[in-house]
Amino acid sequence: MVRRRLVACIAVILTGASLTLAQSLPAQLNRERKITNRIAPTYPELAKRMHMRGMVKLEVMVRPNGSVRSTKVMGGSPVLALAAGDAVAKWKFEPAPNETTETVQITFESSNE
Repeated sequence: MVRRRLVACIAVILTGASLTLAQSLPAQLNRERKITNRIAPTYPELAKRMHMRGMVKLEVMVRPNGSVRSTKVMGGSPVLALAAGDAVAKWKFEPAPNETTETVQITFESSNE
């Protein structure tokens, strides 16, 4: 009798924990929120002189109000990464109920200036 109650309590706790986890996961997944205000990155002077091209991949934490909380470089040239991160930090996304994580790629093309 005591054993059954203990098993039943554990089952209820695990079910509740599973539901809580399932409800919190969608907020953390990449939902691809629309960008409402995009700032172009400043092409680094060194990259211009070297006619450097490339892509920088960033992980962006976006607050519910659409402002960027943080950026993290996931790949790309270190010469271009700082400029990409600085620009994306100024972007605005559409509002959402929860904070989300977005993946952004910034492409730099060499210029003939």
